[in-house]
Amino acid sequence: MTILQANRFSSLVGEIYDAAADPALRSGVLEQVSNFVGGCAATILSRDAARLSIEIHQHFGTESRFRQLYRDRYVEQDPLLDRHLDLAAEQTIGVTDIMPHAEFLATSFYREWVEPQGAIDLATVAIEKSDVRTTILQVLRHRSRGTVDEPMRERMRLLAPHIQRSRIMGRQIRARSHTVDDLADVLDGLSTAICLLDADGRVVHANAACRELFVDGSLLSMVGDRIVARNTQTDKIFRSLFEIAADDGTHVPGPRRIELVTSAAGQHYLLCASPLKRERLQPRDSAAAVLLVQRATMAPSLVPDAIASAFRLTPSELRVLMAIVEIGGVPDIAAKLGIAETTVKTHLGRLFEKTGAGRQADLVKIAAGFSAPFAPRASSNDDAV
Repeated sequence: MTILQANRFSSLVGEIYDAAADPALRSGVLEQVSNFVGGCAATILSRDAARLSIEIHQHFGTESRFRQLYRDRYVEQDPLLDRHLDLAAEQTIGVTDIMPHAEFLATSFYREWVEPQGAIDLATVAIEKSDVRTTILQVLRHRSRGTVDEPMRERMRLLAPHIQRSRIMGRQIRARSHTVDDLADVLDGLSTAICLLDADGRVVHANAACRELFVDGSLLSMVGDRIVARNTQTDKIFRSLFEIAADDGTHVPGPRRIELVTSAAGQHYLLCASPLKRERLQPRDSAAAVLLVQRATMAPSLVPDAIASAFRLTPSELRVLMAIVEIGGVPDIAAKLGIAETTVKTHLGRLFEKTGAGRQADLVKIAAGFSAPFAPRASSNDDAV
């Protein structure tokens, strides 16, 4: 290659990799590939190992009717398509590697498919090969440029590994993007508020339940990109949890801590912060810790029958437990249930004995562990306009 050709090649390789991240660039890049190797049209297509079907991934310079004709009729007459099954990777072949060009000109494939497109020859190179399919780059050569020559073969051979890696990178990027989008959808469907924080305590991502928590503002709120607690007790607990979770990756975490906090509106919540596994050189603005916030409630999201079964609670004991979660204080519980405070204390003692809890806060944590994880969906009536 001349210096000019080498610079053009280097620039094209860069654009091939750019197209991995931006699918909108791929058509233009394939056009540049075709022009660079000396072709007038180019197609990237796959053939399954059983030779039953083909898939055209990208194309340039070929009209839709010729692409359809190739699929329906001429794929079986293409003398180059299946040759790569037995060839070394990145080996470029032209018609004259398979048959005399004069014989090729007499085939119906040439007369009815190649020639009507203004071409006289074609070359192919495999860019991906597996047990299930082979993917090739097929380039048509215009009659004005003559048959496939060695410079064309060499340029296709040099570009093939870059096109291959670009396609693999594109699939990985799409898969990662789909995974992130799917994960965000899953997190938004959970009733637990989930927030990802970086090593400096900034919010990286918050699910729908967490965003609602910030909007409510009675427990936690957002100021800029950081979380602010609404009262001193919550702030102290939140900071202590986060100091454990957001370390530099050298800290060995102890047993998971779950803390009970109370909002300005008097509602109980459970806080838990856990570190995420990170590479030592990972950027500080990537997710370093996850904060979980679960409202302690005996709403339908909890499963009281499961709690009663797990600890062999009587109906009266279960009612007291539910009231502890919702209200908390013995006098208030007695008033709500219409029973004496001594009766509440008796049931409370039995709850401690059966569950192993030592404090009412522990009972709340135990009950919250039976919470259904999914946020309730709106009914069809709620969706109606």
